Amino acid sequence: MQQLIQHQMQEQQENAIQEQMQEAEISRQIKFIMNNILAPEARERLSNIRLVNPQYARQIEVLLIQLKQAGRLGDKLSDKELKQMLLKISSSRKDTKIDYERGG
Repeated sequence: MQQLIQHQMQEQQENAIQEQMQEAEISRQIKFIMNNILAPEARERLSNIRLVNPQYARQIEVLLIQLKQAGRLGDKLSDKELKQMLLKISSSRKDTKIDYERGG
């Protein structure tokens, strides 16, 4: 029984290590692509976004890659162009929600 538990734990550790390696490889590839898509200032802006909201930064990266593959991005995207794109995305994603509590 003890051997079975140790074997399962070892498999879980190996799986976790493999997942980390795959995530690292994906991140490396995305970084390489972003270097080709974004100007330095735009990359810095995306890095700042990543510090605050990593999931949102990843969504932006995926969107940029899709736009590039579709041929909708020309040369490197400037910081100004990225900023405009982010404003369009954020304005279309905002949901107005008002929460309030009644005094009582």
